[in-house]
Amino acid sequence: MPFGFGAIVELPREILPAKPGLPAVLGRSGPFEIRLSTAQKDIRAAQRLRYKVFYEQGQAVAAPPAAMVRRDLCPFDKFCDHLLIVDTEARKSFGRAKPKVVGTYRLLRGEVAARHGGFYSQGEFELAPLLARHADKKFLEVGRSCVHPDYRSKRVIELLWRGLWIYAKHYKIDVMIGCASLPGNNPLALALPLSFLHYQAAAEPEWQVRPREGRACSLTILDKTGVDLRKGIAALPPLIKAYLRLGAQFADGAVIDRSFGTIDVFTVMPVCDIEERYIAYFGAPGDGKHREAA
Repeated sequence: MPFGFGAIVELPREILPAKPGLPAVLGRSGPFEIRLSTAQKDIRAAQRLRYKVFYEQGQAVAAPPAAMVRRDLCPFDKFCDHLLIVDTEARKSFGRAKPKVVGTYRLLRGEVAARHGGFYSQGEFELAPLLARHADKKFLEVGRSCVHPDYRSKRVIELLWRGLWIYAKHYKIDVMIGCASLPGNNPLALALPLSFLHYQAAAEPEWQVRPREGRACSLTILDKTGVDLRKGIAALPPLIKAYLRLGAQFADGAVIDRSFGTIDVFTVMPVCDIEERYIAYFGAPGDGKHREAA
């Protein structure tokens, strides 16, 4: 889910601290690089891309401060890490290439969330019981994922995932969590994909969470016999399909986000459950060569 409205959040201009042990560039594929944000200008570039995708392309309605600066503003941005896909040959400026941010993912580690009031998804779901059950595990919340409409190629999306996996390995992450969105606010119109997730990809009891009081909508709109597996998969957004391929589980219950025009489901991906073939593929170092998916 794309999060965050409210007052405008201006970012200071100083350089962000480097991430010990992580290189400036996490991988390459052709003209594309996957990087972590190292300056506030990087975050502003990610916010501009998110605005284009969520507000101009999607159904989100911008609050006046965001509309004024044409950036997706969120208070969480200032203490999250931001993965960036950069096209190093995007356009020429005075005869030189001017890099362009064409993809992004926002990352919030559990220890950082604990210092800043919790995970972003706690605005929609009750996570405290989940975190208490797994107090020995390291959590990473992933969100605000988007790719520029002109760059939604296999190469770019795979490089974004490779950066996410390198980051997760570096910080020894045990569990990736976050909200994933289905477009639209009408549960009846989304009855097939929502019911499919409940019957075919429900989280085990140890990973279950519930929507916050008064915010829940049911996933079991259709009877199980009315859910065609092939049609159910086809009705899912591409990102949720990708999560499913990686072994994601989905909590019981969803939340309607009217500001963004979506219905959000809570996603849990224990790293130990991710198939080895995907770990080997996304964990491979970038060498500038594009490989076909496994």
